[in-house]
Amino acid sequence: MFNKIKIICQTTFLGLLLGATIVGCEKAALQDDPYGGGKKPVEFTFVAKNIDKESVNAGDVISVKVAGLAKFREDYKVYVNEAEAEVIKNSTNDTTLVFKVPLNASTGSVWVTSMGQTFFGPIVNVGGKISFDNTWKVVNGSDYLPIYDIEALPSGRYFLSGAFFNFEGKATEKVPIGGIAQVDADGGYLTTDVNFGKGVGGGFKSVYSVARINTGSQAGKFILAGSFTSFNSTRPNRQTLSNMVRLNTVASPGLATMDSLVLTDIVNPKPEEIYKNGDTVSAFNGGTDGYIRKAMVLDEKIYVVGNFQNYRKIFFRGSSYDEKIYDVTRMRQLVRMDVNGSMDSTYRFNPSTKQSPAAGNGEIKDAVLLNDGSLILVGSFTTFDGKPANRIVKLKPDGTIDDSFKVGSGTDGDIYSIRWNESTQKYVVAGLFTTFNGKAAVGINLLNADGSNVSTFIPEAIAGGIATFAGQLMNGKIIVAGSFNNYGGFLRQGFMVIENTGKLAVGYNNTGGFQGQIYDMIENRSANGSKVILVGSILRFNSRLPKNIMRLNFAN
Repeated sequence: MFNKIKIICQTTFLGLLLGATIVGCEKAALQDDPYGGGKKPVEFTFVAKNIDKESVNAGDVISVKVAGLAKFREDYKVYVNEAEAEVIKNSTNDTTLVFKVPLNASTGSVWVTSMGQTFFGPIVNVGGKISFDNTWKVVNGSDYLPIYDIEALPSGRYFLSGAFFNFEGKATEKVPIGGIAQVDADGGYLTTDVNFGKGVGGGFKSVYSVARINTGSQAGKFILAGSFTSFNSTRPNRQTLSNMVRLNTVASPGLATMDSLVLTDIVNPKPEEIYKNGDTVSAFNGGTDGYIRKAMVLDEKIYVVGNFQNYRKIFFRGSSYDEKIYDVTRMRQLVRMDVNGSMDSTYRFNPSTKQSPAAGNGEIKDAVLLNDGSLILVGSFTTFDGKPANRIVKLKPDGTIDDSFKVGSGTDGDIYSIRWNESTQKYVVAGLFTTFNGKAAVGINLLNADGSNVSTFIPEAIAGGIATFAGQLMNGKIIVAGSFNNYGGFLRQGFMVIENTGKLAVGYNNTGGFQGQIYDMIENRSANGSKVILVGSILRFNSRLPKNIMRLNFAN
C-alpha cells in the first residue's frame, strides 16, 4: 500500500485595507485507501435469461445455465423467491446449476448467495393449484377506482358496485358509468338488457353495497346503498336521495330505472310555474345522513349498517318541487327498513327516548346477516350499546346484544372483514389484531358458529404488514389478502391460501406478489375445483394488472 500526496491550499483575507490576499499551500499525506483490502467480486453469472419451462411445479427438478459456479466450492445457497432450494449436487457443475423447486416456493427470481454476495437469475414461474383464469373477459375493469361489492344474479350474471365512473372504457363525459355495472358469467360487460344510465351522483358517488329483493311485492328489484344523492340525473331538484335507492330491472328491460312515485298537488310557492304543482320522487323513501357500508336483504326487511347517526325520509306534504323537507330519527349506525324505505320502529328503537341505543363507540367496518335475522358486526369499537364489545358483537333478530355469542374478550385491534361460510359453518375474520379471546392470532382467526375459537386452527404470525381480508372456500381452505410479506417465516407477498389448521396450503401458494385490497368474493364450484371472483382495489396480482376484478381457478 502506498500513500498519495495532495495539495492543501489555504486562503487568508487580511482585510479590506490591505487590498490583497495571501495564499499559502502545503503538502499533506492522505490516509490509506479506504477501499483497499475489500473482497474481489466473484466472477459468476447466470447465462440463461429464462427458464426452459414456461411453468414449473413445486418439487420439479430444473437446470439453469451459469458460468463460474465452481469458484464457490460448494459454499453457496440457492433460493426461489426467498425459499431455499435443494441443489442436486451430482448433476451440478461449473456451467450448470440443477436444483429442486421448493414445496413452499412462489413465482419469483432464482438467486445464488455466497460469501456475502447475491447473484440474481431468471424468473421461475411456479405453477400449482391456483391459476389466473384466462377465459375471464374483463380487460380494463374499473380503471384504478375500487369495486366494493359483487351480487350474483339468478341468470348467472353479476352486478358490480363501487366508486368507479368508468368500466371497460365504455363511459363518456356525458354518460359516466356511476358506481354500478353488469357483467355476464365470464366478465363480459353488458348494457343490452340492463342499462344504468349515469348511475349514482352526489356524495362520494359510490355504491358500497348492492342487494337483491327475492320475495314479496318488490321481488326482483335491487337496493343500492353507499354515498350518493341521485340516480341517473344531474338536475339540481333530483339530488334528493339519502344514500339509498331501489332499482326496477323487471318492469323496464333495457333501462334500470329508479322506482319512482308521481306526486300531484304539492306545495308550490311559485304558482305561475304550473309544472311545479307536481313532482316525481323515489318510491323508496328512506335513507341515512351518513354513508352506508352494507345493506342486506332478508325476506322483506333491509338491514342497513354504516357510520351514520340518523335515519331520514322525505316529508312529502311539506316539500316542494325545488326543496325537500326531511323527517329525521336518531338511529346510530344501524337501522332496519321495509322494502319501501319506512323505518321498522320495532327494531332498535326506543319509543320513550325516540331514538336507538348508543351502538358502537367506533366504526363498523363489516357485517354478516344470518338467515334468522341475527347480525354479526365487526370494526374498531370497544363498546356496543354501552357494554364491552372488543371489535365484534352479535345482535339477536330483535336487535339486542346476544350475550351467548362466545367471543369473550374479543380482539386487541381492529377487525376489517368477516365472512360466514354456510358450507363449513365457520366465520373467518381478518384485521389488525394479535389475540382473539385470549388466543394468539395475528391478523386472522377462525370461529365456530357460536363465536368460540376453532381450537384446531393455529395461525402462524403475519409480518411485514397486515391482513385486511379473509374468506373461506367451501373445501375449508382460506384466502387471505393484505399488505403483509411474510407468514410463519415464509415469503407471501400480500396473498396466500391456508388450511383450516392455519398452515400454508401446499400447492396453493405458487403465486407471486399481490398489491391492493380485496373487499368481496364469490365462489362457484367447477368440475375440477372452484372458480373464485375477487373484487376490490386490486392493483397487481402475479405480474398481472387485474383492474380491480379477477377470477382465479382453484384446482382440487
